[in-house]
Amino acid sequence: MTKKLGLIIFVTSCILIGLYPLLYFIIDTKFGILNSKNDSLLNDGLWNIGFYTHISLGGLALLIGWTQFSKNIRKKNINLHRNLGKVYLISVLFSGFSGLYIAYFATGGIISTVGFSSLAIIWLYTTLRAFLEIKNASVSKHQKFMTYSFAACFAAVTLRIWLPVLTSLFNDFIIAYRIVAWLCWIPNMFVAYFMVKHQKFLRDR
Repeated sequence: MTKKLGLIIFVTSCILIGLYPLLYFIIDTKFGILNSKNDSLLNDGLWNIGFYTHISLGGLALLIGWTQFSKNIRKKNINLHRNLGKVYLISVLFSGFSGLYIAYFATGGIISTVGFSSLAIIWLYTTLRAFLEIKNASVSKHQKFMTYSFAACFAAVTLRIWLPVLTSLFNDFIIAYRIVAWLCWIPNMFVAYFMVKHQKFLRDR
């Protein structure tokens, strides 16, 4: 029962936060992180391309990425698993590189920039390694790197959990954002390491 509840919460959070970027296209005012950006940046065409590419395809990666760990999908429809994997790969490449670009302009300065840049590099590296491993028919290594990749992707969820908590704790959005630039993904990597080390994802799914 506990495992099933945890799975429901995990999948629901992936779907909800995966769809969250749609609000940026629906709400016709400054919304979310845009409230912390100055007008000069908001009017920068290249930054806008990077930002909306990052949130849109990052959301798509989160929305479909969890399905790659479903044993039922892999067994019943391997072609669906592979096709969703290709969509995830392409989404990560575009979202990761655009995220690396907009990280330079991150709210909170160099601390936030380095934190989010590190996340983007790790996300890109682990995803590409997962792709190369499956191309070489190394299923076990593919699964391990995909675990790390989705742990990085899941930072979109953990960021939205930690940010309001930290903002309330410090009563300062900038301080909270500098911390969350690291806190949103480092614990995720430790969880992924634990899962890989004990091959939990191979036994439970």
